[in-house]
Order: sequence, then structure tokens, then C-alpha cells
Amino acid sequence: MIGDTSVTIALVDDDRNILTSVSMALESEGFRVRAFHDGAEALTALTHQPADLVVLDIKMPRLDGMELLNRLRRSSDVPAIFLTSKDDEVDEMLGLKMGADDYIRKPFSQRLLIERIRAVLRRADGGREAVPAGEDKPIVRGELVLDPARHSCTWRGNDVRLTVTEFLILKALASRPGHVKSRDQLMDAAYEDNIYVDDRTIDSHIKRLRRKFREADSDFSSIKTLYGVGYRYSET
Repeated sequence: MIGDTSVTIALVDDDRNILTSVSMALESEGFRVRAFHDGAEALTALTHQPADLVVLDIKMPRLDGMELLNRLRRSSDVPAIFLTSKDDEVDEMLGLKMGADDYIRKPFSQRLLIERIRAVLRRADGGREAVPAGEDKPIVRGELVLDPARHSCTWRGNDVRLTVTEFLILKALASRPGHVKSRDQLMDAAYEDNIYVDDRTIDSHIKRLRRKFREADSDFSSIKTLYGVGYRYSET
């Protein structure tokens, strides 16, 4: 799937120079590109015809990248990469809390962006290229059913929509219930080696996971925190 014309990348940035140059670079790698210079325009188009991955500038007039992703997330788990201002950690943390799968700082090299896109697409594809046969079978833990092959998650029969990163973190926890996973271990499960994230990023993803499950079941408490150590999944 990765890097062929069946993969559509939506690129949203109010800088037309970035739109043009990045679109050309992605198309040269075999991706289909849909470019938008306005967040509101992108929302309308992507709501009716979703992409496989979106690359969003955070700071745009009318509808910024965070609000755009927030609205897209109401009906879609589409993987998302944010473009942020250089050294703007606030943007980065807010973006990850909103459910972005990765971020890249401006100015950036097109090659780095393409590598990040491929990495997120591999994660969205369940990493099946590196998973031995049989290890992508559904994981059933009490009321939880995780299906890596379909990237689906249900709790008590109700669908729970997860981003790529959230799914991989939950899979790492649920694969060995009762066993504590440190933040570093969860980073390794959800991110590739060339992507740096800190402890706060994992904590933000855990908070989002809990919130999503509590929307399906207000009594959900299966993800436990061991302060100073990490997290574990409990079936009871």
C-alpha cells in the first residue's frame, strides 16, 4: 500500500509555496495528493471524500489545523501529521493531545516529511510487514476486542475509534495484561526509532484512550497507572 497511487495524502497549508513543492515531492514518490490552502475548504472536501493520511499546518486563518483535525476526528480515524512552528513545544503538545500521530517542525526537509509519512502509514497498516503470520489475530481481553488486521476496537460490543498511535499503545498493554509497561516501552511500541517523543506524549495518549473508553462505558478502569513506573492493562 505504502508509496503507490492507491494512497491519497491530503496536504493542508495556507502557504502555496509549500503546497506546490511538497505536492510535487509526494507525487514523485508515487502518492496521490489533494492540496488545500484553507482549512474550511479541506474540511468540506475530506468529510465527503476522506484521504489515507492528512498533513496539516497548525496555524492557518479561518480554521486552524487543530480545529480541523478535531472536526475530522468526529467521524474519522485518519492518521494525521502536524506541521508546527520551529521550537514551538506548545503547538506540538497540543497537537498530540488532539490526536495527531506525529509532528514535524518548520522549516523541514521534504525527505524527512516523506519518511514520517511512510512511518505513520506503516503503523496505520498495522506493521504487518514486520509481524509474523498469526500474530495479527484479534486480541480478546474481557470486554475488549482488538483486531490488528482491521484496526478495529470494541468494548462491550461498541466500537471505540482509535488513532494509529492510540491503537498501538493499547495493543502493547492488552497483549500482556497485568504486566507493567514503562513509558519507554510504550514509545517503542508506538513510534519508530527516528521519532523522538517524551513522557508527556505517552501520558496524553493514555488520557485520550481513557476518555474514549469512558464515553462508551463510564465505569471503564482497565488502564491502570503505576506512578513513577508506567501503565498496565487489567482485565478485572
